[in-house]
Amino acid sequence: MVQKAPELSVVARVLVSGGAGYIGAHTVVALHEAGHDVVIVDDLRRTNQRVVDGIAKLVGTSLPLLRVDVADEAALLAGLASQAPFDVAVHFAAYKSVRESVDNPALYYANNVGGTATLLSVMRKLSVHRLVFSSSCTVYGQPDVLPVTELSPIVVAASPYGFTKQVCEQMICDEVASSSSEALTNGLSLRYFNPAGAHPSALIGEFPFGVPDNLVPFITQTAAGWRPRLSIFGDDYNTPDGTAVRDYLHVCDLADAHVAAVDWILAAEPGVEVVNLGMGHGVSVRQAIDAFETATGVTIPVVMAPRRPGDVEQVWSSCAKAAELLGWRATRSLSDMMSSAWAWQQTLGAQSLV
Repeated sequence: MVQKAPELSVVARVLVSGGAGYIGAHTVVALHEAGHDVVIVDDLRRTNQRVVDGIAKLVGTSLPLLRVDVADEAALLAGLASQAPFDVAVHFAAYKSVRESVDNPALYYANNVGGTATLLSVMRKLSVHRLVFSSSCTVYGQPDVLPVTELSPIVVAASPYGFTKQVCEQMICDEVASSSSEALTNGLSLRYFNPAGAHPSALIGEFPFGVPDNLVPFITQTAAGWRPRLSIFGDDYNTPDGTAVRDYLHVCDLADAHVAAVDWILAAEPGVEVVNLGMGHGVSVRQAIDAFETATGVTIPVVMAPRRPGDVEQVWSSCAKAAELLGWRATRSLSDMMSSAWAWQQTLGAQSLV
């Protein structure tokens, strides 16, 4: 039986790993605005102090930041022990590039799976029994039936990145099933589809690290002149216009979902849940480019390229469970995503920072 979303928010002390990353930063701001007490863990390896400064401007203060690698158990335990106790952890810290995971799977197993295992171990030692996990729609691989629901089969992942999310979800289930009194009592895996956009203030957004894998930052970097053209990877998919189809959602909607998830897990009965987060409909690569050009008035030079290993053809979500369990629905439009992403990109300047 699905447990309903709580009517009232409970103020909690929340550990946010990867809290200076793209989704993590927006969630930290949303959690603080909801009244929660937030501690950030992030080594800034794949983000930037600029994002940390943006968070501080938005919330009006410098939040506690532990600059440690989540996979370094001794450093993580020492740092978190100084900030304990915590009511719940929200775990973002992970590498997220499908392309990079195909090229270097061992790096992804060590960081994503190893980091999660370390965090779970530290949580046991600090008696933190609730975990909201940043999962991904990649756990579904290429689904046979659309839209994807939480009951859709978990098939062989299309990339090592997707496989790390499958493994981490299983680790959380195993922890909750453990008979140890130190283990997790509650786990909630949020399976995101494709986050895009930036905070409306343009103070935080997706900070560039190498060549983007995700479409929207590639669009904005091309529009800004950082890159000469946008590559469309495959125009021969079995989709209406031949390009891959994804379910995009605004990163601020995603941050709101995490606030709802924290509220829910604080009141939930022991157990594990998984929830899809998306807009609930598909958008092709060509449609996304058109939406950017319409929203901004900027024309994007495009070139066709071969399909990339690890990419799925099309996927979009059913978000009925998110509405029922968390009381959450995405409200911001594709145009909102594109205009806010462009506003953030313009704050980064005319030259690539990577």
